[in-house]
Formats: sequence, C-alpha cells, structure tokens
Amino acid sequence: MRQAGGARGLRAAAEEIWAWLAAPEHRALLCLWTEGYARSLVEPGGPWMGFAAATVTDWLALLEEVSGRDDGAGHDDCTLILAVLRGALLDLLATGDVDRTTAAVRRHLETLAM
Repeated sequence: MRQAGGARGLRAAAEEIWAWLAAPEHRALLCLWTEGYARSLVEPGGPWMGFAAATVTDWLALLEEVSGRDDGAGHDDCTLILAVLRGALLDLLATGDVDRTTAAVRRHLETLAM
C-alpha cells in the first residue's frame, strides 16, 4: 500500500486491505499466515516466535500511517479495524463465504466515523 501510493484514510485503507485478503489467489498464503500466527501463540519459543505480535505491530503501524491520526482515538480505531479484518479473514478461510464476510466488513466500516 505504501509503495503503490495506495489508499489514504483509514476506511479506504481497510477496504483496500479487505479486497486483497478476500481475493481467492491469496488463500494459500493466508492459510500459511494463519498457521504461523497460531504457532507463534502456542509455541512461543518455537520457530514462529514473536510472529503474531510482530504482525499486529506491522499492521497497526500501516493503519495509523494511512489514517493520518496520531491520537488515542485513532489508535483505538486502527486496533478495532485490525481486529475486524482479522476475524473476518478467519471466517473467510474457515467457510469460503466471501459474500457474508465482505458484507460484514463493509457494514462495520459504515458504522465508523472516519
């Protein structure tokens, strides 16, 4: 998103990120990401050590950068959006239901004042 001069603003960034996450050609990679994320939680000293925490830090930094906000509420909004995207991604990977998960993400984004 940074290199491509991608979306600016938190809502636009979340929409762009979800479009990438929901794209069928990324499923295998995202399944591997999910496995690494889970393994870093259940085997904290194993080969995926710190992966989940680093992932959260990386995504929050990007979302905060594109939001243009550096206040506490902006940080909370970024955390909420990250949690919604990650939850919707897990549902999508478990069920393959792109329509339902996309509708849920869109509905959530509509409720935020950004």
